[in-house]
Amino acid sequence: MKKKMLKIAAVMMLTVLALASFAACSPKRAIPNFEVPEGGYSGSPVTITFYHTMGSNLSDVLNIYIEEFNKLYPNITVVSEQVGGYDDVRDQISTEITVGGQPNLAYCYPDHVALYNIAGAVATLDNLIDSKLTVNRADGSTEILGLTDEQKADFIKGYYDEGRQFGDGLMYSMPFSKSTEVLYYNKTFFDQNGLKVPTTWTELEDVCKRIKEIDPGSIPLGYDSEANWFITMCEQYGSPYTSATGDHYLFDNAKNKEFIKTFRSWYQSSYLTTQSLYGSYTSGLFTADSGTKSYMSIGSSAGATHQRPAAGADGKYPFEVGIASIPQVDASNPKVISQGPSICIFKKSDPQEVIASWLFVKFLTTSVEFQAEFSMSSGYVPVIKSVKDNPQYAAFLEKADGGSYVSALSAKVCLDQEAAYYTSPAFKGSSTARDQVGALLTKCLTLDGGADLDAAINKAFADAIDECEYNG
Repeated sequence: MKKKMLKIAAVMMLTVLALASFAACSPKRAIPNFEVPEGGYSGSPVTITFYHTMGSNLSDVLNIYIEEFNKLYPNITVVSEQVGGYDDVRDQISTEITVGGQPNLAYCYPDHVALYNIAGAVATLDNLIDSKLTVNRADGSTEILGLTDEQKADFIKGYYDEGRQFGDGLMYSMPFSKSTEVLYYNKTFFDQNGLKVPTTWTELEDVCKRIKEIDPGSIPLGYDSEANWFITMCEQYGSPYTSATGDHYLFDNAKNKEFIKTFRSWYQSSYLTTQSLYGSYTSGLFTADSGTKSYMSIGSSAGATHQRPAAGADGKYPFEVGIASIPQVDASNPKVISQGPSICIFKKSDPQEVIASWLFVKFLTTSVEFQAEFSMSSGYVPVIKSVKDNPQYAAFLEKADGGSYVSALSAKVCLDQEAAYYTSPAFKGSSTARDQVGALLTKCLTLDGGADLDAAINKAFADAIDECEYNG
């Protein structure tokens, strides 16, 4: 309760700070809030603090590259701090912003940035990205402060564009490491029964029906995130979900009710379950060796090893895992969600702290070696395309299989669908919308049938909109 009250107080204080600075910032004109000083990087000694959620194995990788960064910029001291989980990072920074004690840079998700932006605390990156000023490094080499055209083009577009999803067209974050959703399937079972991996939702329904005929006691599909499912269907259908400007909550519409009714009929036919309905990650059904089983699971690409069954005493796996892109409404125009942490940089009174933070972020996000090693250690996907040409990473992808190297197989699928990624608009209340549509889908799947089904669905949608507007 105490932690909740502190969070509420922090949000209230952020709102006060936002109102105090409102007069200085026109909401109708997008102007970057950070100007690069005329001299650019001065080389003066600065210390920057980085909040993240990395455990010891990933922190070890990060520390190696902090040392490499310091060979180029010895006057920049990077203090790396692990701060619990993503919500812990968000809550701690929200409190620290109210007294000007925020770090220099931090792991973030779009809704975190939207929260920090209530107080205008996040530095825009546009002028840094576009800067042509020369920076001298300790090894005698030089680079431009900003990104070259080649570096910009190297980023996977959907990941990079996430930094501009805040309604004003400005860049507030850089992608760090990413994941998405993929379809895991029991390849051994599929091969034995002549099943085709579904590429559309219509094909998925047919596969579920066939699996129920083969194994009547099964639940063919487990879907971990109800919110992702709803939001992805909006994107695939091109139906409204939310907007960063104007009327934020747009998901109460006929198209969305239509796909909800379709998935409800699947649930009523025992074709699927979800994390909330199952009570745990649905990978537990997918990897089960007895009792009720599933033969398909849609979950995070970063969790591939959790979708692999335990090996037996002989070291062999009970079945081979296959991984594919999630089903689509239109297979020729695929849409898959972009997830995983980005990095934002916070405003500071000393512009050299912001510039030093930018140089560090640029180093991590454009370094092929770091992106490759971090991906192999974490299960996340690199954010730049050129990593595939790195010999070490290429060898990693070459080993991809449905057993010992299932994480490599997951990364390979993710990199192959680079043009399909999307992100949703971010604003104060976007996380509320996400929670509400997840709960909405769960509720509608379990609604009783009958003449009042449409009325019950209409009410569920209306109630979700009301919750968004009240709590957003």
